[in-house]
Amino acid sequence: MPALVLLGAQWGDEGKGKATDLLGGSVDYVVRYQGGNNAGHTVVVGDQKYALHLLPSGILTPECTPVIGNGVVVDPSVLFSELNGLNERGVDTSKLLISGNAHIITPYNVTVDKVTERFLGKRKIGTTGRGIGPTYADKINRVGIRVQDLYDESILTQKVEAALDGKNQLLTKVFNRRAIEADQIVEELLTYADRLKPYVADTVLVLNKALDDNKVVLFEGGQGTLLDIDHGTYPFVTSSNPTAGGACTGAGVGPTKISRVIGILKAYTTRVGAGPFPTELFDEDGDALRRIGHERGVTTGRDRRCGWFDAVIARYATRVNGLTDFFLTKLDVLTGWEEIPVCVAYEIDGKRVEELPYSQTDFHHAKPIYETLPGWSEDITKAKTFSDLPKNAQAYVKALEEMSGAPISAIGVGPGRTETIEINSFI
Repeated sequence: MPALVLLGAQWGDEGKGKATDLLGGSVDYVVRYQGGNNAGHTVVVGDQKYALHLLPSGILTPECTPVIGNGVVVDPSVLFSELNGLNERGVDTSKLLISGNAHIITPYNVTVDKVTERFLGKRKIGTTGRGIGPTYADKINRVGIRVQDLYDESILTQKVEAALDGKNQLLTKVFNRRAIEADQIVEELLTYADRLKPYVADTVLVLNKALDDNKVVLFEGGQGTLLDIDHGTYPFVTSSNPTAGGACTGAGVGPTKISRVIGILKAYTTRVGAGPFPTELFDEDGDALRRIGHERGVTTGRDRRCGWFDAVIARYATRVNGLTDFFLTKLDVLTGWEEIPVCVAYEIDGKRVEELPYSQTDFHHAKPIYETLPGWSEDITKAKTFSDLPKNAQAYVKALEEMSGAPISAIGVGPGRTETIEINSFI
């Protein structure tokens, strides 16, 4: 029963796409289990770069079956745009499976997301404005639209009308916007039904049968641990559970079937959007990390905030996910620094704190306590084994491993598929 969960161990954008794609040749299924097109993965294959938003990274591996699980929210227009783009580049997307229980991002969800964020002004969360949060809210409020609803027009109409009853009151009386017509929404959603149908499946049954047949299934989180709705830096989080437990609910497999949980760590730290970030840099080092690491959001197009590695949040990710391994990415970006600070603890109200504060207020006021490690200047992008790395780079990796609480089993030394050092096999 070789089921693996692969997830971000920071605030997202750690390089999950590269890691998933690297494992793609060894796995039979790659499953997105949460989030929507607010996630972005960049995968480099040879001289080709692919930017994926909603689709699982495994779609680039011909032998692999990509799956969008029940925990994902799907914008059909984005889905088909992404599929069309891949098809035009010669990628076979015919094996894709989509859960009939996945919820659909409707046009009114996108509208509510955008107007609400604008209304918040300085208190805005920093959402992507793609309707993700409102769609999950509809799901919890039991007025959501699921993929399977597209195949019963009567049910679809009833559900859209029920969802719009409250939303139109909000739009017209609070935001001074026009009411949205239910008939127009139903008509638009029905245009997607025929094209979606070949992909729709009972993915829970498919995945559990695959595991019973000893197929290798990789569950791919869309965002990072610190963006988890329950375990992240609330309220500056996403609206779902990218942590390991989310793989069980978002794909419909039991926790006893998960054999390995792999956390993806950048060799430094980034985040997009608002919220606390203790090691954030506002100087030339931060600018250099952003420039060298090409730190711009794949989905949002926004510059990422950059800072030094934070071992406190790495330890936290190990704990809440039960991580068995780390994949350390973008080590090559740090080449050229004489010294590299690493945050080992926080100072809060004059006290040293070595674990992530429970209190939101404390975390907002946390100041990083750094230890400085010697850097390296040698080019590491051609390194194939750990011993190929400069001694100081080896020491940096070992220090991060010790601080983070789980073994580092692979290291990214460049953006390409082959620019990876594998220390221990994940499968």
